[in-house]
Amino acid sequence: QVQLVESGGGLVQAGGSLRLSCAASGRAASSYAMGWFRQAPGKEREFVAAISWILGSTEYADSVKGRFTISQDNAKNTVYLQMNSLKPEDTADYYCTARRRYYPSLYERDYDYWGQGTQVTVSS
Repeated sequence: QVQLVESGGGLVQAGGSLRLSCAASGRAASSYAMGWFRQAPGKEREFVAAISWILGSTEYADSVKGRFTISQDNAKNTVYLQMNSLKPEDTADYYCTARRRYYPSLYERDYDYWGQGTQVTVSS
C-alpha cells in the first residue's frame, strides 16, 4: 500500500506561481511512476504531468507544457509540480497519483493510488 499526501495549493493571481508537493510513503513507493491529475468544477479529471522515479522520464499535457515542471526528490520520496505562468483555466483540484509500474502513463485508469487532492485557484 502507498500513501500520498499533497500540499502547496492555494489562491494565486494569473501569471503567478505555485509549487505542489506530494509525499509518498509505504511499500516500494520509490519504484513507482508518479503523476498529477486535476479536476475543474463540472469537468472530468484530466492528466497534467507524470514522472518515473527510476527512469526520470516525464510526460506533460499539452496545456501545461512549458509552464509546469514535474520533479522528484528521491531522498524525501516527494514529487513536486512547479506551476508557473498560471492561468484562470488552471483552477482545479490537483491530485497526486502513483502506479505500480516504472514508466508513467497519461491515463487515469492506469494509476493505483490517489491522494486526497489540493485546491488551486487562479484569479484573473
